[in-house]
Amino acid sequence: MSARSGEADKPRLLVVEDDPGLATQLKWAWDEFDVTCVGDRETAIAALRQHEPDVVTLDLGLPPDPDGTREGFAVLDAIMELKPDTKVIVASGHGAAESALRAIERGAYDFYRKPVRIEELALIVRRALHLAALEGENRRLAARVGEDATLLGSIVTGAPEMIRTARTVERIASADVSVLLMGASGTGKELLARGLHAASARARAGLVAINCAAIPEHLLEQELFGYEAGAFEGAHSAREGRIEMAAGGTLFLDEMGELPSAIQARLLRFIETRAVERIGAATAIPVDARLVCATHRDLPAMVAEGAFREDLYFRLAEVVVAIPSLAERAGDAPLLARHFLARFAAEMNPQIKGFAPDALAAIDAWHWPGNVRELENRVKRAVIMADGRLVGAQDLDLAESGDELALALNLKAGREQADRKLIRQALSRSEGNISSTARMLGISRPTLYDLMKQYDLST
Repeated sequence: MSARSGEADKPRLLVVEDDPGLATQLKWAWDEFDVTCVGDRETAIAALRQHEPDVVTLDLGLPPDPDGTREGFAVLDAIMELKPDTKVIVASGHGAAESALRAIERGAYDFYRKPVRIEELALIVRRALHLAALEGENRRLAARVGEDATLLGSIVTGAPEMIRTARTVERIASADVSVLLMGASGTGKELLARGLHAASARARAGLVAINCAAIPEHLLEQELFGYEAGAFEGAHSAREGRIEMAAGGTLFLDEMGELPSAIQARLLRFIETRAVERIGAATAIPVDARLVCATHRDLPAMVAEGAFREDLYFRLAEVVVAIPSLAERAGDAPLLARHFLARFAAEMNPQIKGFAPDALAAIDAWHWPGNVRELENRVKRAVIMADGRLVGAQDLDLAESGDELALALNLKAGREQADRKLIRQALSRSEGNISSTARMLGISRPTLYDLMKQYDLST
């Protein structure tokens, strides 16, 4: 193997540092990386374009403003504009706390206070490279699945559990059997139903959908079966029902578990005879339609309880497809979040370029009881509400999503987050009394003052 090919196999790291001695020291210390060192804004941007590094360590104090942060923030903004998925680790000795906050708000992955300790900085770099590799794999999976999933309604997933479900739907699409999709609300049952229809021989005809839980019982019967003129007061002319509308295509009955018992009996008769009787009609009309049903209810349990007809269940469930919840789809929450962010940002807020690290940690930690629908709604709201270029956990309303967040963040950030929270709580309980707060926290007053100054907290 040549030296060049060996370098190509290493993760790419760009060091933006105006101290030549420190830059050389970092380059020699990190032989596990393909390191490029530059010392000013112009060469940093040129190196970013040429090498497309996964991670950048950025000294905010660059010439011609080595004692300030203007040049460093200009480099950070350029990186976020040109390659927003790059993990930027900012280092500075100038107003460290304020600079760190500003850098994170503008898209930096992490912050390190000077003087640099190479071993500790290397740990942050390795963690950033690991995250960059995971995100890159997610994007590759999304692209591959996106290409393969046009028959499934463009399902976005990288999770093996959901890929298996999608492949099952693909395989049964060509078999003219009744399909029952079972999964929690918001898992994508209708998306799969539409993908199944699109992949079937009935794709040229229509898919007719109806939500059985959204329509009152007396109107649901009319919607499904239609009626003849004069069948009831107000029926001035005949009307075909959804079953007839689906002739030659697919009838999708969403929330099948909410179907009233009287309509269950009428639907069973249609399945057995393949003919529909309009309300008030003396004769039946033959209809060739495929049935695809979906429910979040446990239909077998409802059958055992007598709440759902057993004969109808077995007619509908010729093939049952179980859809995993978002919590069961490893890695899909961040993948889908980016998919929704790109879509909504293009439509409503083009300045949004991505997620801040705390948002990604919160997305990964949250258990998503509302599944994909909840994720989509949270991202849509965040895109509308976000003030900066990056969506944060606060914008997603996930800033307090539990102790799991501390595990997802780096140790230093997690410790500082916990310190801030405890100090705020103690100050609140003691009504701002410093002595009482210090006693409550088990620390001295000078230590409390130092912490409050460090975290920019006031009484």
